[in-house]
Amino acid sequence: MARKIEIRGGKPLHGELEISGAKNAAIAIIPAAMLVDGVCRIENIPQISDVSLMLTNMDEMGAAIRTINRTTMEFDCRDLPPVEEGSKSMSKIRASYYFIGVLLGRFGRAKVPMPGGCDFGVRPIDQHLKGMRAMGAKVEVADGYIYAQAKNGKLHGANIYLDVVSVGATMNIMLAAVLAEGRTVIENAAREPHIVDLANFLNAMGGDVRGAGTSVVRINGVEKLHGGFYSIIPDQIEAGTYLAAVAATGGDVVLKNVIPKHLYSITAKLVEMGAEIEEMGDAIRITSDGKLYSANVKTMPYPGFPTDMQPQILTCLTVAEGTSVVTEDIWDNRYNYVTELLKMGAKVQVDGKTAVVEGQPILTGAEVRCCDLRAGAAMVIAGLIAQGVTSIGEIYHIERGYEDMVEKLKGIGADVRLVEEKDPVRKARELA
Repeated sequence: MARKIEIRGGKPLHGELEISGAKNAAIAIIPAAMLVDGVCRIENIPQISDVSLMLTNMDEMGAAIRTINRTTMEFDCRDLPPVEEGSKSMSKIRASYYFIGVLLGRFGRAKVPMPGGCDFGVRPIDQHLKGMRAMGAKVEVADGYIYAQAKNGKLHGANIYLDVVSVGATMNIMLAAVLAEGRTVIENAAREPHIVDLANFLNAMGGDVRGAGTSVVRINGVEKLHGGFYSIIPDQIEAGTYLAAVAATGGDVVLKNVIPKHLYSITAKLVEMGAEIEEMGDAIRITSDGKLYSANVKTMPYPGFPTDMQPQILTCLTVAEGTSVVTEDIWDNRYNYVTELLKMGAKVQVDGKTAVVEGQPILTGAEVRCCDLRAGAAMVIAGLIAQGVTSIGEIYHIERGYEDMVEKLKGIGADVRLVEEKDPVRKARELA
């Protein structure tokens, strides 16, 4: 049976909530363990389906993985057999492309399925492949796979200018370059916190990565990486999602295990909209009376407002006083979820990359679905705001990137539950 999230909205949120490890860091750091010639222990691993699929692939490729506790694992890839291909399940996640850099870096060859993940427009991996080719790999795409082979079995350093700022390409090139011969320089690199986190992981294992967090990243190839210990940073987008939820519903919540500076673009916008924010070391407190004001939002590469928070903030603006304009400047076609908000009484008009939002006093509960990961989070926020009951389907999208969302929301007072959805044929027979 499929599962749904059911929410009875209109309740302010109060209490404390702990943020999990960063999804976008974990899905690069975990496969990076395959580059390590030793045992590495990784802490603060989020319990999400994208991570589970990543671990399954690594297990199938021969990685020795030991669970220490719910959020900590040990990886021993010293005896990893020469592999060039992961399982078909790789294609279910966007982050499968990180295995290109990892396998090329370790074995000099790779065969990886074309990546899957959220469907909100064309997301080419040409910048990834450009980087691999610059480092001496022959790369072809055929029959749904990416085939890559390093000349003489080893990548070499190169100067790589990314035509567009790409988080995935920046991280993938870092993975491929850390064991390559010579120096690799990535110009026009992305600067997101998870890029810094990957660099810190590689350096903790003996790598030489410099400049992460700036537009120029330099990787001096090393002969091998050694074992070590590392803890993944907290999830910036998970924290931003719960901050948005509290701002819109009203309440008083402390988020623990956060890095406030990673949230500045989000918290600044929420303050502009009427919420109050207080930094408390590695925690952050948000208070709101639930009355929000209009604002204009434009997504940009870090440190600008993150595209992964666009659906959540737009949902908040549907009940803000006045007219707001949201501009999506990163991805095409990331407004698919708006049709679901319209079912709940939102007034949003989309024209290309721009959405005009006319704030309404209330939303009304309805039956909606998750179009993708962050759109799913937006539907949850809409349900928390709305009067009546909201039923959210296709929640597997949410489970890709949010750990125990239902339980976390229950912990701060939300009226939310998981329900089993009957098979449509069985349901029809019962109604007949």
